[in-house]
Amino acid sequence: MPFVNVKIAGPGLAAEQVAILHREVTGLMADVLGKKAALTAVLIEDVAVGGWQVAGRPVTCAAHIDASVTAGTNSAEEKARFIAQANQLLHRVLGDELPLATYVVVTEIAADAWGYDGQTQAHRQVAR
Repeated sequence: MPFVNVKIAGPGLAAEQVAILHREVTGLMADVLGKKAALTAVLIEDVAVGGWQVAGRPVTCAAHIDASVTAGTNSAEEKARFIAQANQLLHRVLGDELPLATYVVVTEIAADAWGYDGQTQAHRQVAR
């Protein structure tokens, strides 16, 4: 039950870029982190470039990915692969104007602290 928030600042995203990000982020969650694609939610947010700075300076293009997963369900190697491949995806879709400080975060949340359809992930683990 992962949730991925992708924030993008810069020139407006074309519909095709949004579609690629949705499809490929979902694919990375499934292929690299082993999450069910059918339960993976991806939110792409276009944010004002004027509100984003790196090193105290305005940027022309920026991106951030925060992928929330249940704590303890992925190895350090899987998370490192996800971070590397997600960064490559951002550069492929948005170009090389992205600053070095383009972060991809895997946030691990305790199984009893989140869920979907009214049930926590901990409840789902017990019910198996």
